[in-house]
Amino acid sequence: MRIVIVYLVASLMFTSIGLRSATAEEPKAPEGFTVLFNGKDLAGWHGMPHFDPRELAAMGEPQRKMKINEWTADARQHWTVQNHELINDGHGAYMTTDRDFGDMELLIEYKTVAKADSGIYLRATPQVQIWDFTKEGGKWEIGADKGSGGLWNNSPGAPGKDPLVLADKPFGEWNKVRIVQVGSRTTVYLNDKLVVNHAVMENFWDRSAPLLGRGPIQLQTHGGEIRWRNIYVREISAAEAVKILANGGPAAGSTAASTGFKPLFDGKSLEGWAGAVDGYQVVDGSVRCKQGGGGVLHTKDEYGDFAARFEFKLPPGGNNGLAIRYPGQGDTAYVGMCELQILDNESPQYAKLDARQYHGSAYGMAAAKRGFLHKPGEWNFQEVTIKGSTIKVELNGSMILDTDLAKITEYLGNSPHPGKTRTSGYFGFAGHGDAVEFRNISIRRIESEK
Repeated sequence: MRIVIVYLVASLMFTSIGLRSATAEEPKAPEGFTVLFNGKDLAGWHGMPHFDPRELAAMGEPQRKMKINEWTADARQHWTVQNHELINDGHGAYMTTDRDFGDMELLIEYKTVAKADSGIYLRATPQVQIWDFTKEGGKWEIGADKGSGGLWNNSPGAPGKDPLVLADKPFGEWNKVRIVQVGSRTTVYLNDKLVVNHAVMENFWDRSAPLLGRGPIQLQTHGGEIRWRNIYVREISAAEAVKILANGGPAAGSTAASTGFKPLFDGKSLEGWAGAVDGYQVVDGSVRCKQGGGGVLHTKDEYGDFAARFEFKLPPGGNNGLAIRYPGQGDTAYVGMCELQILDNESPQYAKLDARQYHGSAYGMAAAKRGFLHKPGEWNFQEVTIKGSTIKVELNGSMILDTDLAKITEYLGNSPHPGKTRTSGYFGFAGHGDAVEFRNISIRRIESEK
């Protein structure tokens, strides 16, 4: 279940702090963006330190309110507004938005001082790093020499942990940051230079789970003065998120994610497909399971290790599946390596399913994480990677399944899955009578990685 962080607005405590400037210009958001910091006071923000958002969400309302008020009172001692700048003295609780955000684009400027260390928390999770990049700052041994903008809390060696280039400006100058967050994938530009390219931001609070689906933005305080200004946000729609993911990220010309993928569907016909062709139809450039029809529509070619990418759209209550290493007949959930569920998780009719039956799960064997589907009627982007006995499912930019079927010993209903050890077979869709749609379907063999 998606964890939704509930915050009680505490920003009224800040309204007396702001000092209006007669000379500086008030923030004016670019087209499509909204102002997060109004340049006058701290309306829309409250205090919160480095704190597990799951723990906060689990609190009762009175306890949560008391905690937020306590943090906000602490923040008041260390944050001020002057000349349309949000200023922190290097101490106190972090400035935290009252609003939660999912997929978004964030614009922000900052100016800091020597030996300071700060950052931007996304969805209440650390962080896009900001620090002193000079040798005199004393942190070269932990990566400061590479500069700011990286996802410093990612695991050692993980993409995004270190920035691609050193892009910091000298102390005393303003730095511009642009962050595009889609699912768990983060892209960061620092001073118009790409420093993180569509890398997975790890969930600091639980590295076995994806980044939280939603959460607040936090401005970290950490031992030195930092000033912020021109803070703007734009929420990214499901349709735009799919385009970004399909392109391999928002960076211009980003095509790495599509390298080696070959189209499986021409958008016009079912040429190249076999099996239950009568149970599907081509409608407006997508393959749609006929209402009341279905069966397994599969490729004519077999695949061993592979990655498949596609977009899909669920009607309310929609149910379908991915046939993985399907032998060509029988129920792919059992005779194939598996069936990966395609399901409207929030439909009331599915409220009491086993966890191994929800979207992205290896049916009856391994449960996927929930809370990352777009609403019924909206397109989703998914990539599935099959290597040996392992399966990875990335949905809308978040890894919801990472499992090894060779290690599965317990099954739903104690039903055996004799096909789970198959090393090759067909790829396809296992329709169950609902008008689920698929488009932009492509596949890549992973021959060299066997």
